[in-house]
Amino acid sequence: MTESTRIARLQGLLTEAGHAAMYVSDLLNIRYLTGFTGSNGALLVHAAKDPVFLTDGRYKDQAAVQLVAAGLGQIEVVITRDLIGVAAGRAPSDLAAETHLLDVDSWQKLDRPEPSGRLIEQLRLVKDEAEIAALRRACEISVAALEGLLTGPLVGRTEREVARDLQWRMLELGADDKAFDTILAAGENTAIPHHEPTDRPLATGDLLKIDFGALADGYHADCTRTVVLGKAQPWQVEIHAAVRQAQQTGLDQLRAGELIADVFNAVTTSLAESGWLDSFTTGLGHGVGLQIHEDPFLGTTHPGRLASRMVLTMEPGIYLPGSGGVRIEDTVLVTDPEHGGEPDVLTDTTKELLEIH
Repeated sequence: MTESTRIARLQGLLTEAGHAAMYVSDLLNIRYLTGFTGSNGALLVHAAKDPVFLTDGRYKDQAAVQLVAAGLGQIEVVITRDLIGVAAGRAPSDLAAETHLLDVDSWQKLDRPEPSGRLIEQLRLVKDEAEIAALRRACEISVAALEGLLTGPLVGRTEREVARDLQWRMLELGADDKAFDTILAAGENTAIPHHEPTDRPLATGDLLKIDFGALADGYHADCTRTVVLGKAQPWQVEIHAAVRQAQQTGLDQLRAGELIADVFNAVTTSLAESGWLDSFTTGLGHGVGLQIHEDPFLGTTHPGRLASRMVLTMEPGIYLPGSGGVRIEDTVLVTDPEHGGEPDVLTDTTKELLEIH
């Protein structure tokens, strides 16, 4: 799907909602619709005619190149420092906008537009072929970097050193950047779900939890694996097995048409049966794309169902304060039921409890 097709789909939603146009200010949504990656821009999308793109003089040449590359060379580009003012002067009276992102002054300057809701985010829920290709590349880079890291040596190095090593490996393999700040935790720190790496040295007997991902073409990977340095102790084997079973239960549920609440309930039932539900204290999963955390978020209150081409994480965990914890996470593509419907795990690497010596 091209950016022009995405704009056409948005125009259809605007027509259905009764809006003549929409002012788009979220830079990620602008990138989704136009390919523009600058730090200042806006898009006035008319329901029945070509959009107008607005940016300042710094991005005149960049916008021209990126819009042409996206197949949007025909749309008008307005160079101005007053994006909102110019857009307001050219907008029809029935204007919608991302009012959840506007301050009061901007809302008033646009003559009090109607809330658009999250129309573009609705489009972004289901990925197209270009998005899936970028996500797959980000995940492949991530997995290759992790597999290289785990060849060692690791014992004696600090959490910070190992985290930086992993990030460098992703860059060397072609990542544009890390997808988010790497969570690398050893020993008792693995019980902290979002631990920030420290100067604590890795030691024999430690659990080692690595939550990381690469950024490629604007799209994020998200993966977690937990290993042990040396011989695993029985309690480490037990909680890892419980998390792995719960995660597999969740993966089996990631099928088009499944209620999102039912996916969550299936995983928590697995953890309850193994006796570890009380030690699961984090979210279960979230959408991944141009943002590392985006809709849908897996939970009991989510009213929706999974759809083919959604990409999201499955990441149950067990956290035992003062002792350690285990999380296993994959980035997963929900596939077309007409072709079997098996979830496509994009972060395809072993989930065994590796003993790293």
